Amino acid sequence: MKIAIIGASGFIGSAILKEALDRGHSVTAIVRHAEKITTTHPQLIIKEADVATADVASLVAGNEAVISAYNAYDSATYVKAIHAIINGIKKAGIKRFLAVSGAGSLEIEPGLQVLDTPEFPAEWKGGASATRDAFYVIREQNDLDWTVLSPAMMIEPGERTGRFRLGKDQVVADEKGDSKISTGDYAVAMIDELEKPAHIRERFTLAY
Repeated sequence: MKIAIIGASGFIGSAILKEALDRGHSVTAIVRHAEKITTTHPQLIIKEADVATADVASLVAGNEAVISAYNAYDSATYVKAIHAIINGIKKAGIKRFLAVSGAGSLEIEPGLQVLDTPEFPAEWKGGASATRDAFYVIREQNDLDWTVLSPAMMIEPGERTGRFRLGKDQVVADEKGDSKISTGDYAVAMIDELEKPAHIRERFTLAY
């Protein structure tokens, strides 16, 4: 497929970029700082732009799907960028949109999101609130075939195993109560969803 990945140089975006290229997809990587992508590949095009202010439609034109791994630590910036991305995708005539989200909007128990628990670290609240607000914008888009993927409560670099469990709106944890996933396996789940859509207009999550 021909896909555009926004934020392809980031912590999660770089893993998605690698997974997509390894599976033979043609990728347009849209990043704020092109020098952060050191990968060279015959099926990779790099475009430097800030989607919050750029003409997103022209950046993503000609692609079959867009994956957003955009990241910001305040809601105002994140929501502005998500609106710009959504509007640009629609203008370009692209229907398939996948987005990286956070674990903060997952439910730890019915009706209680992780972000709203007393134990949630204060230093993470800005970023978690931003991803939650962006998710709320995306889920209102009834004219896009969108999918949002929230990671486990802990995501870090690690082995790509291809073995994990999926969930919907509740945290997925093991028998010890741990909720973890590697960036490599997160990327596997994202590209799996791209290739064989199973969560159209849904959010889902994953963990070991």
